[in-house]
Amino acid sequence: MNKSDKIYIAGHTGMVGSAIERLLSKNGFTNILKKTSKELDLRNQQDVADFFMQNKPDYVFVAAAKVGGILANDTYRADFLYDNLMIESNIIHQSFIHGVKKLLFLGSSCIYPKLAPQPLKEEYLLTGELEPTNEPYAIAKIAGIKLCETYRQQYGCNFISAMPTNLYGPNDNYDLNSSHVLPAMLKKFHDAKNTNENVVLWGDGSPMREFLHVDDLAEACLFLMEHYNGLNHVNIGTGKDITIKQLAEIISNIVGFKGEITWDTSRPNGTPRKLMDVSKINQMGWNAAISLEDGIKGVYSSKFLH
Repeated sequence: MNKSDKIYIAGHTGMVGSAIERLLSKNGFTNILKKTSKELDLRNQQDVADFFMQNKPDYVFVAAAKVGGILANDTYRADFLYDNLMIESNIIHQSFIHGVKKLLFLGSSCIYPKLAPQPLKEEYLLTGELEPTNEPYAIAKIAGIKLCETYRQQYGCNFISAMPTNLYGPNDNYDLNSSHVLPAMLKKFHDAKNTNENVVLWGDGSPMREFLHVDDLAEACLFLMEHYNGLNHVNIGTGKDITIKQLAEIISNIVGFKGEITWDTSRPNGTPRKLMDVSKINQMGWNAAISLEDGIKGVYSSKFLH
């Protein structure tokens, strides 16, 4: 990519899109196309077609998606499937129509079967049943991967896919009804510290999760845009995981929470373990740089202490 190339970041206001924008701007890219969801409804085929006709981007990052935690995924099942299918289909098809040089589609680790062997290798896709709570979202993301693969196979488009692990960082969602586990915990522990209440967490704390700072993800996305042109999707993560109970301990220490933690075992645990095999991207020359504790400290300080 040249510094003056037109680069469209779909979803630039979200956690992932804003991290990609920050990195591109820092690296001297000057022609970044951005539209908020109010300015451009990516679910609307005609609106997306008009946008591509008018702007003709050279490169596209597909970071736009309807996202949420277990509760949101399980409650708004039709919305998660429909919205994400429409967003990715419209962007990927118009990128083909208008000759985009390269496109990177971002998926999620939930594409893998619920009980797949650990760590999760790229080739485990479609080898078993999905986790039921977020199946609609996972199916939409799998469709996005397959769109990139099939447009490459049929039309020769240089469309690639990357699957990040659980993310956290600036511009995360802290709404307890729709957030993911790490930001939800940060908010719960911070609020409880200020009100001297105890903290109740879902499940029994045994599931294992891997967490990647979104600034590391942005670096990986730029790395893949510049160095990877393969058919198959690529995992992005740290290659290390911890239990939810260990995460709670790290966060409570960073926040300075002194109360009790109660585990509500009537609530679902979700998938027992989701560790990504990141040997593919590591062998290409990229590794995550931000440690979990340093990353959480930075997020907590910027979000809750200013």
